[in-house]
Amino acid sequence: MLHPCRRLITLLLLILTAATARAQTDAYDANNYRPKNDQTVVSRTNLPIVFIDTRGTIIHKAYRVAVRMKIIDNPDGMNYGDTIANPDQRTDYDGWIALRYRGNSSFSLSAKKPLSLKTIETDDVDGPKRKTTLLGMPRDHEWVLLAPFNDRSMIRDALMFQLSRPFFEFTPRVRHCEVVIDGTYYGVYLIAETPRKGKNRLDLDDPGSEGDALTGGYHLQVDRNDEPTFASRYPAVDADGVAYRRYYRIYFQYKDPDYDEITAQQRQYIQQAVYRMESSLKSDDFADPDTGYRQYLDVTSFIDQMLTQEFAANIDAYRQSFHIYKRRDSQDPRFKTTIWDFNIALGNANYIGAWRTDGWHYQNTWESDLTAYYKIPFWWARLMEDSTYVSELRQRWALYRRTTYSERHITHTIDSLVSLLDADGARERNYQTWPIWGRAIWPVPYHKMVNTWEKEIEYLRTWITERLHWMDTELGYVAEEPQPEPLTVDPAVKAYYNMKGQRLPSLGSATGFVIILYTDGTTKKIYIRP
Repeated sequence: MLHPCRRLITLLLLILTAATARAQTDAYDANNYRPKNDQTVVSRTNLPIVFIDTRGTIIHKAYRVAVRMKIIDNPDGMNYGDTIANPDQRTDYDGWIALRYRGNSSFSLSAKKPLSLKTIETDDVDGPKRKTTLLGMPRDHEWVLLAPFNDRSMIRDALMFQLSRPFFEFTPRVRHCEVVIDGTYYGVYLIAETPRKGKNRLDLDDPGSEGDALTGGYHLQVDRNDEPTFASRYPAVDADGVAYRRYYRIYFQYKDPDYDEITAQQRQYIQQAVYRMESSLKSDDFADPDTGYRQYLDVTSFIDQMLTQEFAANIDAYRQSFHIYKRRDSQDPRFKTTIWDFNIALGNANYIGAWRTDGWHYQNTWESDLTAYYKIPFWWARLMEDSTYVSELRQRWALYRRTTYSERHITHTIDSLVSLLDADGARERNYQTWPIWGRAIWPVPYHKMVNTWEKEIEYLRTWITERLHWMDTELGYVAEEPQPEPLTVDPAVKAYYNMKGQRLPSLGSATGFVIILYTDGTTKKIYIRP
């Protein structure tokens, strides 16, 4: 439990955050939130460079403005900020975008502002969309520029998306980049896909007006009620099952179709679908495999959501930026989930026990009426009352730990992201522009005042190791003893390659998929477990 004084401070911060977010609905800055240290120059970098030319336009939060964007991403992996002296660089994108600020606390409490962009054909923000690939990510027209600020490591989102990618139908792809706006360097960002309907994202049909077509597809988000929503019929409850007196309503935002597009008939359908799912969880026979909740929610998808959020101890888990979607009944009548937003996860917040490496996060809403402005739906506590669900959760965790959540794979992923930001000075430029070390940037835990990037990465590694061990104990996972790779040479094998076509010295240096080239010219793809 938090000390009473810290609890009061946390409550005041949360109220201030909510009030500030509402007040800044149409927030803008005449200088587009130019960094105080605006003298940093990116001469060359191993990261793509995103140039945004506002043409003197002020960027707003409530509505989009048309600006130009150019992305440099050379095949050799080296990009140059001086495009006049280096005119032959590869242009990944050059055209119009519809741009606005995005985020809630990530906007109001960060000096470095995140952005939402749509690629468009002309300077008309309401004109034709321009579907395109960006930095190797599949075609779409809607993207975001995440601005790691409270996440001083700058890798939490990318790390969690990479670890969880095998377990969800869609997980956002991201690329680190460096952003220059109107000639001023703004630092390291992540250009990312968003959880939304699209052929290469949430592959959902447009809902119709009757029959099977009316049943899907729909995409909802559990979040604030600062836009059109409908509320759950069931409030959040404390550990004794008693409804909270305040801040207890669970709200669902309309994402696909959004509120401006969804019909009254479709709104009524998806609301009733949610109510049916929740009522099944509340029923006495909720755990019945035939008549209970399994008719209405995809158990594996909800387990994957739970394991991902619990591993990260994500402060927003379940209650904000929580995405659920439903296809047509003829395809799959059950709700599924996807993930988003880990910038204040993995030990990077100072309320609701988020810095701790023990404890279940789905229970954190029970601590107090005051420590979470928006509460967690009762779903997760109810699911944990089903012994079959718990058994499946344990089995799934064992799969996680044998694959992408193994210590070896997590270490390799962190090393790769650290090397990416450290290879050619990107992280130094970012913190030269945003000199935050030694300052208390909310919501960094009060006991975690690290003063260098290296110490932040060390803290992240240590926190993850401790969290893994706690979850292993709780879920009964015992790691297998690593077995040495047999040192045998197959005379029929000519070479080994990774999926990028790079030659490997041996199988002992490989993880993931490997291509074996035989002396007769044939090939075979195998998987080497991390």
